[in-house]
Amino acid sequence: MTWMRTIATAAALLISASAFAASPGLEAMREFKSPELGKKEVIQNRFFLKANRFEIAPMFGYVPNNPFAKRYVGALGLAYHFSETLAAEGSFSYSPDLGESDLKGLTITLVQIAQTGSGDSNFEQPLDKVTLSAAFACRYSPIYGKINLVGETVLNFDFYGTAGLGMVSKTNYYALYDGSAPEGQAPVQLQDNGSEVKLTPVLGIGGNFFVNQTIAVKLDARMALFVDKVADYDPEHQDPTDNKQRLYNNFVAGAGLSFFIPRMKPRLYNF
Repeated sequence: MTWMRTIATAAALLISASAFAASPGLEAMREFKSPELGKKEVIQNRFFLKANRFEIAPMFGYVPNNPFAKRYVGALGLAYHFSETLAAEGSFSYSPDLGESDLKGLTITLVQIAQTGSGDSNFEQPLDKVTLSAAFACRYSPIYGKINLVGETVLNFDFYGTAGLGMVSKTNYYALYDGSAPEGQAPVQLQDNGSEVKLTPVLGIGGNFFVNQTIAVKLDARMALFVDKVADYDPEHQDPTDNKQRLYNNFVAGAGLSFFIPRMKPRLYNF
């Protein structure tokens, strides 16, 4: 009875397929054995969507690689997100110049050693202070993830890299020994050596940690590279190295908040 065997085989196959489809365990086993069947987006149902939204980010930062002066930075960034991974951004920052009061101890020590140790009254410590900067860059965010913190609390985040062009406006100084300084005050005075603007490539990395669907905590670090003259400790003496140049890096590490507009459409799920 060939026809009965055929019908029985077809029925068995239909029952097997129905049971397979109704069993999540069997489906998972099939995807494990055939990975190409289970290829899906790693993170699904994003809690936070950035596409077609503006981002406004006030930030505060510090320049850790300036050995001679303390440089605190206030910045404001604006970005437009074309997709979840690609955005264009612009930023502006200001760092106040507090004269001698924001000099680091290293500057004071070097000037004092040159004066009292070697008696070199011509020694002048060169330093600069970046006061204004601006940049335009592209941002690429390839990493989006979630962390289960405590219980049902889930922290959503993404990491990004930036690359672009910018400018820095800086004031050049010479730190000189000041023998007439009052007691209790550092015997150092600054001599203004002029201001200049430098064009810079800008590179950076950062991350957003989403508090809700409008606000994120932002961590950001970026560097502005520019070429300038090598340090000249005795500008009155002509030296073959006076015209040499080297690469400098104005590195800013900062933190702040990001506000995204317009509001996201309500989601059915928050995971």
